[in-house]
Amino acid sequence: MTTLTELRARFAPVIETIAQGTLDRERERTLPHGAVRALAEAGFGTVRLPVEAGGLGATFGQLTSLLVDLAAADANLPQIWRGHIAFVEDLLITPHAEFRQRWLRRIADGAVIGNAWSEIGSVERGSQGTKVAVEGEHAEVTGRKFYTTGSYFADYSDTLVEAADGSQHIAVVPLVQAAVTRSDDWDGFGQKLTGTGTIVYDRARLDAQDVIPFEDRFGYQTAVYQLVLIAVHAGIAAAVREDATAAVAARTRTYSHGNADRVREDPQILQVLGEISAVAATAEALAGQVAEAIEEAARAVGAGGEEERSALVAAELASARAQVVTSRLVPEAATRLFDALGASAVRETSALDRHWRNARTVASHNPWVYKAREIGAFEVNGTEPGYQWSIGTVGSREDASAPVPV
Repeated sequence: MTTLTELRARFAPVIETIAQGTLDRERERTLPHGAVRALAEAGFGTVRLPVEAGGLGATFGQLTSLLVDLAAADANLPQIWRGHIAFVEDLLITPHAEFRQRWLRRIADGAVIGNAWSEIGSVERGSQGTKVAVEGEHAEVTGRKFYTTGSYFADYSDTLVEAADGSQHIAVVPLVQAAVTRSDDWDGFGQKLTGTGTIVYDRARLDAQDVIPFEDRFGYQTAVYQLVLIAVHAGIAAAVREDATAAVAARTRTYSHGNADRVREDPQILQVLGEISAVAATAEALAGQVAEAIEEAARAVGAGGEEERSALVAAELASARAQVVTSRLVPEAATRLFDALGASAVRETSALDRHWRNARTVASHNPWVYKAREIGAFEVNGTEPGYQWSIGTVGSREDASAPVPV
Protein backbone atom coordinates (compact mmCIF):
# COMPACT_ATOMS: atom_id res chain seq x y z
CA MET A 1 0.00 0.00 0.00
CA THR A 2 1.20 3.50 -0.80
CA THR A 3 2.28 5.46 2.28
CA LEU A 4 1.29 9.02 3.08
CA THR A 5 4.93 10.04 2.76
CA GLU A 6 5.01 8.66 -0.78
CA LEU A 7 1.72 10.33 -1.66
CA ARG A 8 2.88 13.69 -0.33
CA ALA A 9 6.15 13.38 -2.24
CA ARG A 10 4.21 12.71 -5.41
CA PHE A 11 1.89 15.71 -5.12
CA ALA A 12 4.08 18.20 -3.23
CA PRO A 13 5.61 19.78 -6.38
CA VAL A 14 2.16 20.33 -7.90
CA ILE A 15 0.73 21.71 -4.67
CA GLU A 16 3.71 24.04 -4.24
CA THR A 17 3.20 25.41 -7.76
CA ILE A 18 -0.50 25.88 -7.03
CA ALA A 19 0.33 27.80 -3.85
CA GLN A 20 2.65 30.13 -5.73
CA GLY A 21 -0.15 31.23 -8.02
CA THR A 22 -2.95 31.50 -5.47
CA LEU A 23 -2.75 35.25 -4.77
CA ASP A 24 -2.66 36.17 -8.46
CA ARG A 25 -5.64 33.94 -9.23
CA GLU A 26 -7.54 35.42 -6.30
CA ARG A 27 -6.82 39.04 -7.23
CA GLU A 28 -7.58 38.56 -10.91
CA ARG A 29 -10.36 35.96 -10.52
CA THR A 30 -8.51 33.54 -12.77
CA LEU A 31 -10.04 30.08 -12.75
CA PRO A 32 -7.51 27.34 -11.92
CA HIS A 33 -7.80 25.30 -15.11
CA GLY A 34 -4.06 24.65 -15.17
CA ALA A 35 -4.01 23.60 -11.52
CA VAL A 36 -6.85 21.10 -11.99
CA ARG A 37 -5.19 19.62 -15.05
CA ALA A 38 -1.79 19.41 -13.32
CA LEU A 39 -3.38 17.51 -10.42
CA ALA A 40 -5.15 15.18 -12.84
CA GLU A 41 -1.92 14.47 -14.71
CA ALA A 42 -0.20 13.71 -11.40
CA GLY A 43 -2.92 11.14 -10.64
CA PHE A 44 -4.94 13.02 -8.05
CA GLY A 45 -8.16 11.62 -9.47
CA THR A 46 -6.93 8.08 -8.85
CA VAL A 47 -5.90 8.48 -5.20
CA ARG A 48 -8.69 6.22 -3.89
CA LEU A 49 -8.65 3.76 -6.78
CA PRO A 50 -7.20 0.35 -5.89
CA VAL A 51 -3.67 -0.24 -7.16
CA GLU A 52 -4.90 -3.15 -9.27
CA ALA A 53 -7.29 -0.74 -11.02
CA GLY A 54 -4.51 1.69 -11.87
CA GLY A 55 -4.87 3.88 -8.79
CA LEU A 56 -2.82 4.78 -5.73
CA GLY A 57 -4.83 2.74 -3.22
CA ALA A 58 -5.00 5.49 -0.57
CA THR A 59 -7.04 5.25 2.60
CA PHE A 60 -9.52 7.96 3.53
CA GLY A 61 -7.04 9.22 6.11
CA GLN A 62 -4.35 9.63 3.46
CA LEU A 63 -6.75 11.29 1.04
CA THR A 64 -7.84 13.69 3.78
CA SER A 65 -4.25 14.69 4.56
CA LEU A 66 -3.71 15.48 0.88
CA LEU A 67 -6.92 17.52 0.78
CA VAL A 68 -5.80 19.55 3.81
CA ASP A 69 -2.42 20.19 2.16
CA LEU A 70 -4.14 21.24 -1.04
CA ALA A 71 -6.64 23.49 0.75
CA ALA A 72 -3.82 25.24 2.60
CA ALA A 73 -2.36 26.07 -0.82
CA ASP A 74 -5.67 27.04 -2.44
CA ALA A 75 -9.02 26.42 -0.75
CA ASN A 76 -10.83 26.22 -4.10
CA LEU A 77 -9.03 23.13 -5.36
CA PRO A 78 -10.27 20.40 -2.97
CA GLN A 79 -13.83 21.57 -3.43
CA ILE A 80 -13.43 21.37 -7.20
CA TRP A 81 -12.55 17.67 -6.73
CA ARG A 82 -15.40 16.99 -4.29
CA GLY A 83 -17.80 15.53 -6.85
CA HIS A 84 -15.02 13.41 -8.37
CA ILE A 85 -14.11 11.98 -4.97
CA ALA A 86 -17.70 10.98 -4.23
CA PHE A 87 -18.16 9.50 -7.71
CA VAL A 88 -15.06 7.35 -7.31
CA GLU A 89 -16.24 6.16 -3.91
CA ASP A 90 -19.54 5.07 -5.40
CA LEU A 91 -17.68 3.14 -8.10
CA LEU A 92 -15.85 1.11 -5.49
CA ILE A 93 -19.05 -0.40 -4.09
CA THR A 94 -21.72 0.01 -6.79
CA PRO A 95 -23.62 -3.19 -7.64
CA HIS A 96 -23.44 -2.26 -11.34
CA ALA A 97 -20.36 -4.25 -12.32
CA GLU A 98 -20.08 -3.19 -15.96
CA PHE A 99 -20.59 0.46 -15.01
CA ARG A 100 -17.88 0.11 -12.36
CA GLN A 101 -15.31 -1.44 -14.67
CA ARG A 102 -15.92 1.05 -17.48
CA TRP A 103 -15.58 4.06 -15.23
CA LEU A 104 -12.67 2.72 -13.23
CA ARG A 105 -10.78 2.49 -16.53
CA ARG A 106 -11.75 6.03 -17.48
CA ILE A 107 -10.75 7.41 -14.10
CA ALA A 108 -7.43 5.54 -14.27
CA ASP A 109 -6.89 7.10 -17.70
CA GLY A 110 -7.30 10.59 -16.21
CA ALA A 111 -10.98 11.47 -16.62
CA VAL A 112 -12.18 14.20 -14.25
CA ILE A 113 -15.75 14.12 -12.94
CA GLY A 114 -17.72 17.16 -11.81
CA ASN A 115 -20.94 17.53 -9.87
CA ALA A 116 -24.38 18.60 -11.08
CA TRP A 117 -27.06 17.73 -8.55
CA SER A 118 -28.50 20.99 -7.28
CA GLU A 119 -31.22 23.12 -8.81
CA ILE A 120 -32.45 26.54 -7.79
CA GLY A 121 -35.76 28.29 -8.31
CA SER A 122 -39.19 26.79 -7.76
CA VAL A 123 -38.27 23.10 -8.03
CA GLU A 124 -40.15 21.07 -5.44
CA ARG A 125 -38.22 19.50 -2.59
CA GLY A 126 -37.44 15.90 -3.46
CA SER A 127 -37.97 16.47 -7.18
CA GLN A 128 -35.68 17.23 -10.10
CA GLY A 129 -36.42 19.53 -13.01
CA THR A 130 -33.60 17.96 -15.02
CA LYS A 131 -35.00 15.02 -16.98
CA VAL A 132 -33.54 11.95 -18.61
CA ALA A 133 -34.99 9.99 -21.51
CA VAL A 134 -33.52 6.61 -22.44
CA GLU A 135 -34.05 5.16 -25.89
CA GLY A 136 -32.16 2.07 -26.92
CA GLU A 137 -28.43 2.45 -26.38
CA HIS A 138 -28.57 6.21 -25.95
CA ALA A 139 -30.00 8.67 -23.45
CA GLU A 140 -30.66 12.40 -23.41
CA VAL A 141 -30.60 14.84 -20.50
CA THR A 142 -32.43 18.15 -20.52
CA GLY A 143 -32.50 20.71 -17.73
CA ARG A 144 -30.59 23.32 -15.77
CA LYS A 145 -28.31 22.82 -12.76
CA PHE A 146 -26.61 25.28 -10.42
CA TYR A 147 -23.91 24.81 -7.75
CA THR A 148 -22.17 22.55 -10.27
CA THR A 149 -18.87 22.59 -8.42
CA GLY A 150 -16.01 21.17 -10.43
CA SER A 151 -17.94 20.64 -13.65
CA TYR A 152 -16.48 23.75 -15.26
CA PHE A 153 -13.12 21.96 -15.24
CA ALA A 154 -14.31 18.38 -15.76
CA ASP A 155 -14.73 15.94 -18.63
CA TYR A 156 -18.00 14.49 -17.32
CA SER A 157 -20.60 15.51 -14.77
CA ASP A 158 -22.24 13.26 -12.20
CA THR A 159 -25.78 14.53 -12.76
CA LEU A 160 -28.92 13.83 -10.73
CA VAL A 161 -31.88 13.40 -13.09
CA GLU A 162 -35.49 12.30 -13.07
CA ALA A 163 -37.19 9.91 -15.49
CA ALA A 164 -40.72 10.23 -16.82
CA ASP A 165 -42.02 7.84 -14.16
CA GLY A 166 -40.60 10.02 -11.37
CA SER A 167 -37.71 7.71 -10.52
CA GLN A 168 -34.34 9.33 -9.99
CA HIS A 169 -31.04 8.35 -11.53
CA ILE A 170 -27.42 9.29 -11.86
CA ALA A 171 -26.47 10.22 -15.42
CA VAL A 172 -22.78 10.66 -16.22
CA VAL A 173 -22.92 13.28 -18.95
CA PRO A 174 -20.00 14.08 -21.30
CA LEU A 175 -19.52 17.83 -20.99
CA VAL A 176 -17.67 18.52 -24.22
CA GLN A 177 -20.62 18.60 -26.60
CA ALA A 178 -22.71 21.31 -28.22
CA ALA A 179 -25.77 20.34 -26.17
CA VAL A 180 -24.03 21.34 -22.90
CA THR A 181 -23.44 24.94 -21.87
CA ARG A 182 -21.31 25.68 -18.82
CA SER A 183 -21.26 29.15 -17.28
CA ASP A 184 -18.92 30.62 -14.71
CA ASP A 185 -21.73 32.61 -13.10
CA TRP A 186 -21.05 31.69 -9.46
CA ASP A 187 -21.29 35.03 -7.63
CA GLY A 188 -20.50 33.97 -4.07
CA PHE A 189 -18.18 36.20 -2.07
CA GLY A 190 -15.99 33.20 -1.23
CA GLN A 191 -14.70 30.08 -2.98
CA LYS A 192 -14.94 32.22 -6.10
CA LEU A 193 -12.80 29.98 -8.27
CA THR A 194 -14.60 26.66 -7.80
CA GLY A 195 -16.64 26.97 -11.00
CA THR A 196 -19.81 26.57 -8.95
CA GLY A 197 -22.05 27.93 -11.68
CA THR A 198 -24.73 26.85 -14.14
CA ILE A 199 -24.92 23.95 -16.56
CA VAL A 200 -27.68 23.85 -19.16
CA TYR A 201 -28.37 20.50 -20.84
CA ASP A 202 -30.30 20.74 -24.10
CA ARG A 203 -30.87 17.10 -25.00
CA ALA A 204 -27.31 16.27 -24.04
CA ARG A 205 -26.34 12.84 -25.28
CA LEU A 206 -24.81 10.00 -23.32
CA ASP A 207 -24.72 6.22 -23.38
CA ALA A 208 -27.75 4.58 -21.81
CA GLN A 209 -25.42 2.34 -19.81
CA ASP A 210 -24.20 5.47 -18.01
CA VAL A 211 -27.60 5.99 -16.38
CA ILE A 212 -28.00 4.08 -13.12
CA PRO A 213 -30.65 4.21 -10.36
CA PHE A 214 -29.98 6.74 -7.64
CA GLU A 215 -31.30 4.35 -5.00
CA ASP A 216 -28.12 2.28 -5.44
CA ARG A 217 -25.90 5.18 -4.38
CA PHE A 218 -23.49 4.40 -1.53
CA GLY A 219 -24.95 5.02 1.92
CA TYR A 220 -22.21 7.13 3.50
CA GLN A 221 -22.03 9.66 0.67
CA THR A 222 -23.21 12.63 2.76
CA ALA A 223 -20.33 12.04 5.18
CA VAL A 224 -17.89 11.91 2.26
CA TYR A 225 -19.17 15.16 0.78
CA GLN A 226 -18.91 16.80 4.21
CA LEU A 227 -15.43 15.38 4.82
CA VAL A 228 -14.11 17.32 1.84
CA LEU A 229 -15.52 20.55 3.26
CA ILE A 230 -14.07 19.80 6.70
CA ALA A 231 -10.69 19.23 5.05
CA VAL A 232 -11.08 22.56 3.26
CA HIS A 233 -11.74 24.24 6.61
CA ALA A 234 -8.67 22.55 8.08
CA GLY A 235 -6.56 23.74 5.16
CA ILE A 236 -7.87 27.30 5.48
CA ALA A 237 -7.03 27.27 9.20
CA ALA A 238 -3.51 26.04 8.39
CA ALA A 239 -3.09 28.84 5.85
CA VAL A 240 -4.34 31.40 8.38
CA ARG A 241 -1.79 30.11 10.90
CA GLU A 242 1.01 30.31 8.33
CA ASP A 243 0.09 33.80 7.10
CA ALA A 244 -0.44 35.18 10.60
CA THR A 245 2.84 33.73 11.87
CA ALA A 246 4.85 35.07 8.94
CA ALA A 247 3.27 38.53 9.16
CA VAL A 248 3.81 38.87 12.91
CA ALA A 249 7.41 37.65 12.67
CA ALA A 250 8.16 40.20 9.93
CA ARG A 251 6.34 43.16 11.45
CA THR A 252 8.57 46.05 12.64
CA ARG A 253 6.09 48.83 13.33
CA THR A 254 4.59 48.74 16.82
CA TYR A 255 1.94 50.71 18.68
CA SER A 256 2.85 53.03 21.53
CA HIS A 257 0.16 51.39 23.65
CA GLY A 258 1.30 47.87 22.86
CA ASN A 259 3.20 45.59 25.18
CA ALA A 260 6.63 45.30 23.56
CA ASP A 261 8.97 47.05 21.16
CA ARG A 262 8.77 44.08 18.80
CA VAL A 263 5.42 42.68 17.73
CA ARG A 264 6.76 39.13 17.89
CA GLU A 265 7.33 39.61 21.62
CA ASP A 266 3.96 41.18 22.45
CA PRO A 267 2.12 38.71 24.75
CA GLN A 268 -1.34 39.74 23.53
CA ILE A 269 -0.38 39.17 19.90
CA LEU A 270 1.23 35.85 20.79
CA GLN A 271 -2.03 34.85 22.46
CA VAL A 272 -3.88 35.50 19.22
CA LEU A 273 -1.38 33.34 17.33
CA GLY A 274 -1.80 30.61 19.92
CA GLU A 275 -5.56 30.63 19.48
CA ILE A 276 -5.22 30.42 15.70
CA SER A 277 -2.75 27.55 16.01
CA ALA A 278 -5.12 25.68 18.32
CA VAL A 279 -7.96 26.01 15.81
CA ALA A 280 -5.78 24.77 12.95
CA ALA A 281 -4.64 21.73 14.93
CA THR A 282 -8.20 20.98 16.05
CA ALA A 283 -9.62 21.23 12.54
CA GLU A 284 -6.98 18.88 11.14
CA ALA A 285 -7.55 16.39 13.96
CA LEU A 286 -11.30 16.46 13.40
CA ALA A 287 -10.83 15.85 9.67
CA GLY A 288 -8.73 12.82 10.53
CA GLN A 289 -11.38 11.48 12.91
CA VAL A 290 -14.07 11.81 10.25
CA ALA A 291 -11.84 10.03 7.75
CA GLU A 292 -11.42 7.12 10.18
CA ALA A 293 -15.20 6.85 10.69
CA ILE A 294 -15.79 6.84 6.93
CA GLU A 295 -13.09 4.21 6.47
CA GLU A 296 -15.00 2.00 8.91
CA ALA A 297 -18.25 2.65 7.04
CA ALA A 298 -16.60 1.66 3.77
CA ARG A 299 -15.30 -1.57 5.32
CA ALA A 300 -18.75 -2.38 6.72
CA VAL A 301 -20.52 -2.14 3.36
CA GLY A 302 -22.16 -5.46 2.60
CA ALA A 303 -21.97 -6.69 6.18
CA GLY A 304 -25.62 -5.84 6.66
CA GLY A 305 -27.52 -5.68 9.90
CA GLU A 306 -26.31 -3.84 12.98
CA GLU A 307 -22.65 -3.71 11.94
CA GLU A 308 -23.30 -1.78 8.72
CA ARG A 309 -25.99 0.42 10.26
CA SER A 310 -23.78 1.38 13.22
CA ALA A 311 -20.88 2.26 10.93
CA LEU A 312 -23.09 4.49 8.79
CA VAL A 313 -24.46 6.24 11.87
CA ALA A 314 -20.96 6.74 13.26
CA ALA A 315 -19.69 8.25 9.99
CA GLU A 316 -22.61 10.64 9.70
CA LEU A 317 -22.35 11.75 13.33
CA ALA A 318 -18.58 12.21 13.09
CA SER A 319 -18.91 14.42 10.03
CA ALA A 320 -21.75 16.40 11.61
CA ARG A 321 -19.87 17.00 14.85
CA ALA A 322 -16.78 18.15 12.99
CA GLN A 323 -18.88 20.39 10.78
CA VAL A 324 -20.46 22.11 13.78
CA VAL A 325 -17.05 22.86 15.29
CA THR A 326 -15.13 23.89 12.16
CA SER A 327 -17.98 26.00 10.79
CA ARG A 328 -17.73 28.21 13.86
CA LEU A 329 -14.05 28.15 14.78
CA VAL A 330 -12.36 28.47 11.39
CA PRO A 331 -14.15 31.66 10.26
CA GLU A 332 -13.43 33.09 13.73
CA ALA A 333 -9.73 32.24 13.39
CA ALA A 334 -9.68 33.90 9.97
CA THR A 335 -11.03 37.05 11.65
CA ARG A 336 -8.63 36.84 14.58
CA LEU A 337 -5.75 37.02 12.09
CA PHE A 338 -6.50 40.73 11.68
CA ASP A 339 -6.34 41.26 15.45
CA ALA A 340 -2.67 40.33 15.27
CA LEU A 341 -1.82 42.77 12.49
CA GLY A 342 -2.18 46.43 11.62
CA ALA A 343 -4.31 48.26 9.10
CA SER A 344 -1.98 47.23 6.28
CA ALA A 345 -3.35 43.70 6.57
CA VAL A 346 -6.68 44.76 5.07
CA ARG A 347 -5.14 46.04 1.85
CA GLU A 348 -6.35 44.15 -1.17
CA THR A 349 -2.82 43.34 -2.27
CA SER A 350 -2.45 40.90 0.63
CA ALA A 351 -5.78 39.18 -0.10
CA LEU A 352 -5.91 38.01 3.52
CA ASP A 353 -9.67 38.50 3.51
CA ARG A 354 -9.96 35.43 1.27
CA HIS A 355 -9.48 33.18 4.27
CA TRP A 356 -12.60 34.45 6.05
CA ARG A 357 -14.64 34.67 2.86
CA ASN A 358 -13.73 31.13 1.88
CA ALA A 359 -14.27 29.71 5.37
CA ARG A 360 -17.63 31.41 5.75
CA THR A 361 -18.74 30.21 2.31
CA VAL A 362 -17.75 26.62 3.07
CA ALA A 363 -19.61 26.84 6.39
CA SER A 364 -22.77 27.91 4.54
CA HIS A 365 -23.02 24.86 2.30
CA ASN A 366 -24.91 22.55 4.62
CA PRO A 367 -26.56 24.39 7.54
CA TRP A 368 -24.70 23.24 10.63
CA VAL A 369 -27.58 24.24 12.90
CA TYR A 370 -29.66 21.37 11.52
CA LYS A 371 -26.75 18.98 11.95
CA ALA A 372 -26.33 20.10 15.57
CA ARG A 373 -30.00 19.37 16.17
CA GLU A 374 -29.62 15.89 14.69
CA ILE A 375 -26.64 15.22 16.95
CA GLY A 376 -28.68 16.29 19.96
CA ALA A 377 -31.61 14.12 18.90
CA PHE A 378 -29.29 11.13 18.68
CA GLU A 379 -27.65 11.81 22.03
CA VAL A 380 -30.92 12.25 23.89
CA ASN A 381 -33.38 10.04 22.04
CA GLY A 382 -31.24 7.70 19.95
CA THR A 383 -32.73 9.12 16.74
CA GLU A 384 -30.61 8.22 13.72
CA PRO A 385 -29.40 11.18 11.64
CA GLY A 386 -30.58 11.60 8.08
CA TYR A 387 -28.12 10.23 5.55
CA GLN A 388 -29.52 12.16 2.61
CA TRP A 389 -31.48 15.36 2.37
CA SER A 390 -33.04 17.62 -0.22
CA ILE A 391 -33.85 21.27 -0.69
CA GLY A 392 -36.61 23.04 -2.59
CA THR A 393 -40.13 24.32 -2.30
CA VAL A 394 -42.86 22.30 -0.61
CA GLY A 395 -45.53 21.01 -2.94
CA SER A 396 -47.69 17.98 -3.43
CA ARG A 397 -44.75 15.65 -3.72
CA GLU A 398 -42.33 14.94 -0.90
CA ASP A 399 -39.43 12.52 -1.17
CA ALA A 400 -36.50 12.85 1.18
CA SER A 401 -34.37 10.41 -0.82
CA ALA A 402 -32.99 12.98 -3.24
CA PRO A 403 -29.95 14.61 -1.65
CA VAL A 404 -28.41 17.88 -2.74
CA PRO A 405 -24.69 18.21 -1.88
CA VAL A 406 -24.52 22.01 -2.07
